[in-house]
Amino acid sequence: MSRKLENKVAVITGATSGMALATAKLFVEEGAYVFITGRRQELLDKAVAEIGRNVTGIRADSGNLADLDRIIDTVKKEKGHIDVLYASAGVGDFGVMLGNVTEDVYAKTFDVNVKGTIFTVQKALPLLADGGSIIMTGSIAGVKAIPGMSVYSASKAAIRSLARTWTLELKSRNIRVNVISPGSIDTATFDGVPQEVRDALTQQIPMGRFGTSEEIASAALFLASSDSTYVSGAELFVDGGFAQV
Repeated sequence: MSRKLENKVAVITGATSGMALATAKLFVEEGAYVFITGRRQELLDKAVAEIGRNVTGIRADSGNLADLDRIIDTVKKEKGHIDVLYASAGVGDFGVMLGNVTEDVYAKTFDVNVKGTIFTVQKALPLLADGGSIIMTGSIAGVKAIPGMSVYSASKAAIRSLARTWTLELKSRNIRVNVISPGSIDTATFDGVPQEVRDALTQQIPMGRFGTSEEIASAALFLASSDSTYVSGAELFVDGGFAQV
């Protein structure tokens, strides 16, 4: 059986844990060579070891333009091109009501989620193969009003807007641009969250459970592969129906 990403080169930012790490593992299983990034060397080394093969780890902060340059330089030297770019790195402070928003909260969130995404894509463009795929991480928070998440939500709404515009800007190169917007996924984000809070969230999800990192990875594989050659400018919600009904 042929693998869906045979001989493809993928770059996945913020891939030392959770959804992006699961995606990197699946991409390698499907034949890709993957470059992953992360801010903490020990976590990066652990992720590389977990993936096991066909992977290069690059320590980088996606909000730092010099680090983004280093990512692209490394990929250029080692592989020379990119077939799939998954701008997944993101941060967010939750439970921050409007009156408590600080400049630091705003700057940290927008530097990584918006500035980091814009310049990750921009700097990768010279290496992106015509017909390639760009995937970005959004969130149900981009379309749902959730108290205490206004800054994070605004940053994810910006990602959705970028995908629409870039779909038109890159159409001449047949580069597809899409967004994956997860709902409640059972990752470290929810470590320490009281069970009653998890239960309350679960009750709002039509499918009655949290999602898994592997389910996000499967959605990313669809958008990265030739299975989605007629999909561009789309937001794919992987949320158990939470933001849909």
